[in-house]
Amino acid sequence: MMIVLKSAREIEAMKKAGEILASCHKEIAKRIKPGVTTWEIDEFVEGFLKEHDATPEQKGYKGYKYATCASINDEICHGFPRREELKDGDIVTIDMVVRYNGALADSAWTYAVGNLSEKHRKLLEVTKEALYKGIEQAVPGKRIGDIGHAIQTYVEGEGFSVVRNFIGHGIGNVIHEKPDVPHFGLAGKGPRIKEGMVFTIEPMVNVGVYDTKMDNNGWTARTADGKFSAQYEHTIAVTKEGTLILTDQE
Repeated sequence: MMIVLKSAREIEAMKKAGEILASCHKEIAKRIKPGVTTWEIDEFVEGFLKEHDATPEQKGYKGYKYATCASINDEICHGFPRREELKDGDIVTIDMVVRYNGALADSAWTYAVGNLSEKHRKLLEVTKEALYKGIEQAVPGKRIGDIGHAIQTYVEGEGFSVVRNFIGHGIGNVIHEKPDVPHFGLAGKGPRIKEGMVFTIEPMVNVGVYDTKMDNNGWTARTADGKFSAQYEHTIAVTKEGTLILTDQE
């Protein structure tokens, strides 16, 4: 499968989807607190997207039933929204893909629920910083491996581990396109980054080992050792003006 380069018009359309997604995340941030359920968050997202003439792309994807993935504590990704209340000290990653006027954007964010331990607060800080260290490498002439190398070097230097089994990806009219974007690996390897590429960078970082195990539902991945995992994800576009973060919340 080849890497599809996007036109300025396609990137602009994806940016509009990204703006809706980013504003939805900003609303979620106001709602995450002890006592709230990820079920309520999922319902909120569904309603928010409808109000903005957008749709949740995950819903129905390979039979997935929800507007969001909501992964709590040791869940790495693809957690199901549920009715149990979030507790003080939990972390929760809300991941969603938004379709607007045919264009897609994808972004995940990890939220602190109430007060976190020092270790878990650092986990969130390091994971978010790792995302931006990866984005810094996403410029024409560099290689995809430079992104993963920058993330892995930083994360492991801070005493955490980078998940290997789930990676970033190209995105366009469908959720997953080429290139694959690992968050680990060797600098100078992989496809060359070119103007017109649009892909996600979405490091998943664990407190303990990077190994994963799957729940019986066939979707949810969690840490093999039961320790916490965080994730931050942006959709980015490589343009002649520079690297655009299409899901920027700033």
